[in-house]
Amino acid sequence: MQRELVTVEKFYTENASSLQLKLIAGATGLKRFIREPTVNRPGLALAGFTKYFASKRVQVLGNAEAHFLRSLPRREREARYAALLNFKIPCLVFCRDFRPDRLCLKAAEKADVPIFNSPLITMKFINLATLAMDLMFAPRVTEMGSMVDILGVGVIIRGESGIGKSECVLALIERGYSLVSDDVTRVTLVDGRDVMGTSPELTRNHIEIRGIGIVNVAAMFGVRSVRREKRVDLVVTLKAWDEVENVDRLGLEDDYVKILGVEIPQITIPVRPGRDLARLIEVAAFQTKLKTSGYNPAKELNERLIAKMTQSSGL
Repeated sequence: MQRELVTVEKFYTENASSLQLKLIAGATGLKRFIREPTVNRPGLALAGFTKYFASKRVQVLGNAEAHFLRSLPRREREARYAALLNFKIPCLVFCRDFRPDRLCLKAAEKADVPIFNSPLITMKFINLATLAMDLMFAPRVTEMGSMVDILGVGVIIRGESGIGKSECVLALIERGYSLVSDDVTRVTLVDGRDVMGTSPELTRNHIEIRGIGIVNVAAMFGVRSVRREKRVDLVVTLKAWDEVENVDRLGLEDDYVKILGVEIPQITIPVRPGRDLARLIEVAAFQTKLKTSGYNPAKELNERLIAKMTQSSGL
């Protein structure tokens, strides 16, 4: 498991549109790291109390901070800017479309601290920026396997190279389901409980079919055949028939695999010629959906058998 190292440049390029950010100074400091996934309003620091200043966060100045700075004499304002920027903060964002004065811009250029402004009101910017950074800082790993969305059930299909993962995915796409990722799936832990899967940017919407080559799924089957990301609800492992020691024929015992510390339901499907693997994976997804809603057919049948045996023994 790894946590993404987030630079100010990455934060800016990925969120410039949603946060309506505009870079106005300090471009040389875009490689600075944001080390805490949240924001801070440095009102106390600007007032002179810096003992508990959260300097590793994105610093946001709103209406109160901007008017406070404007009320200060020139020399004192210059000193407050210098004191704030000497903490090596990641960046400074002025909300409500406030533009910092020349003293601030000059100090930022000297300290290599990026300065942005945004027309958003302060609280809205803070909420959106916090959500964006939660996702950017989320723990993530790479899972070797393809992923599809089957009627809202996100399924990662794993197995050795050449066992037929991509062919299964292609057959599922032909049945109207959506490709999330082929061969390699990047998974991210969101809110500490949801494991979200997506495709590497370079291979998004593409799938490799042995003997044919690279296929652009969106171009061939339409935009509805692809999905950018999906929660992982099930892991299906394809194994050669002779490598599976005990084939589960009832499904009474649930199996799980841990991804980023979250237990995800897992099933193993034995592979041999003549089996319709795509259909089996489709049924496995439907079964998972039923279990999630509280219905387990295997347990229901087992309870009926036990009740029948109990009734028979009573006679």
